[in-house]
Amino acid sequence: MDPTHLFELIIGMFLAIIVLHYAAHRLGLPPSVALLAGGALLAFVPGLPTIEVDPELVLIIFLPPLLMDGAWFIALGRLRRHMIGIASLAVGTVVFTCVVVAVVTHLLFPSLPWAACAALGAIVSPPDAVSARAVLQQVKLPRRLQILLEGESLFNDASGLVLFRFAIAAGVTGAFSAADAVGSFFVLAIGGALIGAAIGTVWVLLVRRLGDDYLIIAATALLSWTSYLLGEFFHVSGVIATVTTGLIAGWHQHTVFSAATRMRGTSFWTVLVFLMEASVFILIGLSLRGVVERGGGFGVVASTMAWPILVLLVALTLARFAWVFGSDLVIRLFNTLGVRRYKPLGAAASMVLSWAGVRGVVTLALALSVPAGFPGRDFILVASFAVILGTVLIQGTTLGRLIAWAKLREPASEKPPLTMSQAEVAMAQAQFVTVESQAYDGEGKLVHPQLLEQYQRRATAIVDYAARTEHYTPMLHAHFDLVLEAVATGRRELIRLHRAGEIDDETLHELERDLDLEELSAISAKA
Repeated sequence: MDPTHLFELIIGMFLAIIVLHYAAHRLGLPPSVALLAGGALLAFVPGLPTIEVDPELVLIIFLPPLLMDGAWFIALGRLRRHMIGIASLAVGTVVFTCVVVAVVTHLLFPSLPWAACAALGAIVSPPDAVSARAVLQQVKLPRRLQILLEGESLFNDASGLVLFRFAIAAGVTGAFSAADAVGSFFVLAIGGALIGAAIGTVWVLLVRRLGDDYLIIAATALLSWTSYLLGEFFHVSGVIATVTTGLIAGWHQHTVFSAATRMRGTSFWTVLVFLMEASVFILIGLSLRGVVERGGGFGVVASTMAWPILVLLVALTLARFAWVFGSDLVIRLFNTLGVRRYKPLGAAASMVLSWAGVRGVVTLALALSVPAGFPGRDFILVASFAVILGTVLIQGTTLGRLIAWAKLREPASEKPPLTMSQAEVAMAQAQFVTVESQAYDGEGKLVHPQLLEQYQRRATAIVDYAARTEHYTPMLHAHFDLVLEAVATGRRELIRLHRAGEIDDETLHELERDLDLEELSAISAKA
């Protein structure tokens, strides 16, 4: 394809993202569904070239920043507390699903080698980080379920990649060793964690010395690809390296970023991740044409593969249900024996957790990377794409309704010791102590009376608000509604002064920034 036409296609894709995302919002659909369906329709527009997705390039471009984003904002305390449950999902569910899919595939196609069956199982077994994020952003879950799904999506790709590599190697060479597979997994995981920890540490030291907002933001934006590529260069898990780096950077960013860096960087990063996440689903949809053509056309695919694919989709869904409910049963058994460190999720929460296994870009990239001539390659490719379509279109659209039906409640053990209001009290009192200690000069004379009064009044008001939150909430909303109205009035007057030539551009930008900060503060306080 001509480079100019490629650039035009990319711009067209971004425009399509905006249109489809807006349509999803208006129709009440998950954006991932609209983007995937829109991409699939665009794939068959006359005149558009067939999109050939390079699987390695897709993984390198999209996976690292999206993994980094998930690791950066994940609740690290809850991640540590639920690490056993996350490991059960990220490793246990992936391996179990891989085995179930391999067995079912072999029963459906007895002539297909076990290695090919295992390869398909490895491809479709890990739920995708991108798809999980897209679904979770649209729903409200209890903290324990949220961290289980977020943690699983961060770590399960490593399990799926190891299984896939060994299945492909077994299919090509005819040799397979379970002991080698387990050993390789631990080497890849530990090596990736060490690489990620080293890069995260270097980033912390570097950011403290750069001293320029834009250099810091640029260095941080490159962090995910640096971790992933370096991990792959040393033949360890680039996924684990990226996640580890993201966990370290996310933990330290509160202390190494200035307020200006954080605001600018967050804005830039949010838009970047939005475009990349949306592009993934568009690309998956655009790949449909090539997948169908490899399978022999819609007629051949529908007549020869539809039934086996439906059976496989049901099998991998039931496998996840079996593992999640089985794990919850084991926890209940341990509770009856007196081991009460972990509490069972319960039937409703287990149902939601089981239904949230949406597949995406990793499944597509692995399927596309199956070598030419590999046994059953066409079926593997079509089945993998069908699993992505099925899980996104079916589970992605119904998960919200299932959560509403389940009426999940936050267990008391998962609630933080302090509410937001109580945290504001602690912060305001600490600020007041600092101001009070420096409000007087060496001779005991008060030199900052207004500042002292301001912080004392704020601390007292916040204590009163925390004690009677429900009483003050309506008045608080009315207060900040008026603040927002005043900000809008000030903004109109500022623009009028600029248009009339009474102030210059520098004054406009400075005062506009002050109004922006005041508006953001009011919106945050009102929420």
